[in-house]
Amino acid sequence: MNDDSLFYVDDFTEKGFVFAPFDNQQKAILFPEDTSEFISEDFSFDTIDFKEREFSTNEVSKEYHIKLVDKTIEEIIYNGLKKVVISRKEALEITDFNLIKIYQKLLQSYKNAFVYVWFHPKVGLWFGATPETLLNIEDNIFKTMSLAGTQVYKDTQNVVWKSKELEEQQLVTDFIESQLEGISSNLKIDKKETIKAGNLLHLSTRVTGTLNENSTLKTLIRALHPTPAVCGLPRENAKQFILENEQYNRSFYTGFLGELNFQKNKTVSESSSLFVNLRCMNIIDKKVSIFVGGGITKDSNAKKEWEETVSKSKVMKRVL
Repeated sequence: MNDDSLFYVDDFTEKGFVFAPFDNQQKAILFPEDTSEFISEDFSFDTIDFKEREFSTNEVSKEYHIKLVDKTIEEIIYNGLKKVVISRKEALEITDFNLIKIYQKLLQSYKNAFVYVWFHPKVGLWFGATPETLLNIEDNIFKTMSLAGTQVYKDTQNVVWKSKELEEQQLVTDFIESQLEGISSNLKIDKKETIKAGNLLHLSTRVTGTLNENSTLKTLIRALHPTPAVCGLPRENAKQFILENEQYNRSFYTGFLGELNFQKNKTVSESSSLFVNLRCMNIIDKKVSIFVGGGITKDSNAKKEWEETVSKSKVMKRVL
């Protein structure tokens, strides 16, 4: 882009690169295709030696997060919620920030993820490596996914999922199916599978279908975002609880980003590839904000949920 103007998405008929916040009532930022310069390059580099830094645990943050998870479990039990995704922001300081090296480490570490670096002078610098597709669509044929459940990869093919993770993932799948039934046809829901993203494993279910002629891309995005994988169920109740209790602004964490209505060449129809903004961080000067969270159900254990966020935070910490 030639200047620092901010452009926003109106109805998702625009063309460009979109960066959308968690709160679907806020506007999504757009890098318009017609004002952007596109550069393509084969990005090769030497193998990088990872030397993980030691970051101390903030005991106040730990105590607050555990209390918030306990409060969330009570909310679920007594007020009819099925699931709420609770997150936190971890603030760090680094003295030798190198944008290219961080991006290279992300690319090398998370080859099965959508890896990005995004910057706007009025918004800031974001990095991410997300394993979750929100939506791929071309000619009204779309693909999405249900992603939930997390465990640390322990170098084994024999992965065992507990009932809590299985139930959590099924809630997401059921939500997606119910949201899409009225606006699409030919829905196909695959079997659950385990996928690996860095040092973490997740449960995933692929969903495909055809968008109805009287539905639009905006309708489809609004139906899916935010999914229960990043918000909860019922969606609006969970979202309200999150906004009132997390005590920080998620901003673009658990929003989505990607190519909007791109036409790669004249023989190919317009397509959109959008990804949920997980495993991400925001850097301002030398201060890093890492965002992590987890799905809470009635069977959750607050201390284990804290430990899960610690595991997830290592995804970003190891590339700093």
